[in-house]
This record gives sequence, structure tokens and C-alpha cells, in this order.
Amino acid sequence: MRSMTGLVYNEMLKMVRKKRMMVIILILALVIPIFTYAQYHAIQSAVEQLGTSDWRTMLQQQIADDQNRLSSSRLPEEWRAWIEMRIQQQQYYLDHDINPTAPGAPTFVRGFIEEGVALFLPLLMVVVASDLVSSEYAGGTIKLLLTRSIRRWQVLASKYIALVLTVSMILAVTLLFSYLVSGLIFGYSGWTMPVLTGFQEVNGEILFEQVHVVPQWQYIIMAFGLGWFACIAVATISFMVSVLMRSTAAGMGVMMAALVTGGLLAQLAPTWSVVKYIPFTNLQLIDYLSGEPLLIDGMSLPFSITVLALTAIISLIVAFTVFIRRDVLA
Repeated sequence: MRSMTGLVYNEMLKMVRKKRMMVIILILALVIPIFTYAQYHAIQSAVEQLGTSDWRTMLQQQIADDQNRLSSSRLPEEWRAWIEMRIQQQQYYLDHDINPTAPGAPTFVRGFIEEGVALFLPLLMVVVASDLVSSEYAGGTIKLLLTRSIRRWQVLASKYIALVLTVSMILAVTLLFSYLVSGLIFGYSGWTMPVLTGFQEVNGEILFEQVHVVPQWQYIIMAFGLGWFACIAVATISFMVSVLMRSTAAGMGVMMAALVTGGLLAQLAPTWSVVKYIPFTNLQLIDYLSGEPLLIDGMSLPFSITVLALTAIISLIVAFTVFIRRDVLA
């Protein structure tokens, strides 16, 4: 146990000291202010256009805009159904006098994790995990590492535990940065603001029987939990690729292409039934929490969690099997 703790500590030191970690922190420090300003600019533009800051008027305008989009004859059926369900949900917020986008740092944090888990945060996990093992081969340090009196599975397990800790740390930094930066513009209040959750979609209809109100702090904790699970799944797949491919650039390229392709397939081919079994189309777990309508039929929170969990478990089995049996002298 003591030897494993020392291995994990050693791996954490190596990850934290990499320039790549500093780059990730700089990306967060640059991107979050841009998103904050973009949201502020969007709110100001809507206020100028409508001549009022009343959220009810702005939400009614969004509903009217969506209804106008439905009048287009060239709108694909899957997008038509998605817009109709969104209108139902927006109307529910209006009927119950709850502002879904009340300004404040907690609301920004909620929105940032909801949108970021689709692509931005998984890309950061790919950057962290793709060279975890392949860099040891490229630098020739793998031979030195395996000459120590420890088993191969312990070496790989320590790297994976360090990866899980690093993913958790990056998400915690994202939460802290987004709250501190957006609070300068929107204020730091809003943790107890009511948020609706529990929307269910059945055969293209939104069901409201399970809808209930939770404080925003509770919603954010649940959203970060689901986002953490999706990021761990992506990091685990990247970890396997890092074991299989000795080139860091190739492994990173493969994972980035897979992430982008998964997102595009969900947008361009939502009626293709095979798409829902691809792990990268199941990353937006928070959509189930917010009640965001889904383009792909047959998906649910248990289904998406199962797909991601099975993929992560298979990735770990492949990674450990290959790493233990590989001839490092070849």
C-alpha cells in the first residue's frame, strides 16, 4: 500500500510539473473571461432589441422566434420535434414564474458546465491523458520505470489513479475560475435560486409529472457530478490510446478526431440508430438533468451512463492487458 501511495505521488508530481498543465490553466484563464463577456454582450443586445430587461418578455420572444422557425418547410423533422419540445419547456418556466437564466455567477457556472461538457472539457482531458504512457516510451524512461521492484500493473494503476485525481483537480479549478470571473460582471449571489429539473421525454412529448424545484447549488453539484463522470470516461479512453500508441501526437489526434466526429454525427445523423451506441455522443449527461430535448431517439440517462461505463471498463481491461504483456525492448 505504501509503495502504491509513493507511485501515485510520483506520478502526480510528473503531471503537475508538465508545461501542459500550465497551458490548460492558461486556456481556462483566457476562455472563461471570453465566455463571460459573450454572455454579458448577448444579454445587453437582447435588452436593447426588446427595450426591456424583463426576463418574461425575453423568454416570450425566444418562444416566438422558435415558433417562426417551425414555419419553415425545409426544417428537418428531428429538428422540428426538438424545437417543439423546447417551446413546451420554456412555456413551463413562464407558467411557473421561474427565470431559467437569472444573472449571477452561479447561473454562469451552471451554464458553462452544461455547454462545456459537450466538447471543451473532454478536449482538456484528452490533452492531459494522451501522453501519460506514450511519453514514457518516447523519452525512453519506461525501461527505467519497469526495472524497479514493482509489478507492471502497479505502475499502470498509479498512472491511472493520478489521472483521475488530475481530472478532478481540473474540474475544481474550472468551477472556481468561472465563479470568481463571472461574479465580477454578474454578481456572486444566486446559489439558492430555484431551478427546475425532472423533465422527461416520451415519444417526442415532454412530461412534467416528475418536474420539481431544487436550489441552484444542489443542481450545480449534480451537474458537476455528471460532468465529472463524462470527463473520466473520456480520460480513460485516452489512457488506453496512450498505452496502445507510442506516439503522443498520433494518440492525441485520434482522440480529438473521435470527439469531434461523435458530436457531428449526433447533429448530422440523429436518425441513425447506431449513433446512440457511440460513447462520444453520450457525453452530454447534464442534458438529462436540465430537460434539454434530445435529437437522438432511444437515449436516456441510464443508457448513456451504461455506454460510458462499459466503454471505460473495456478500455481499462485493454490498457492493462497490453501494458503487462508488451515487450518494452522491442
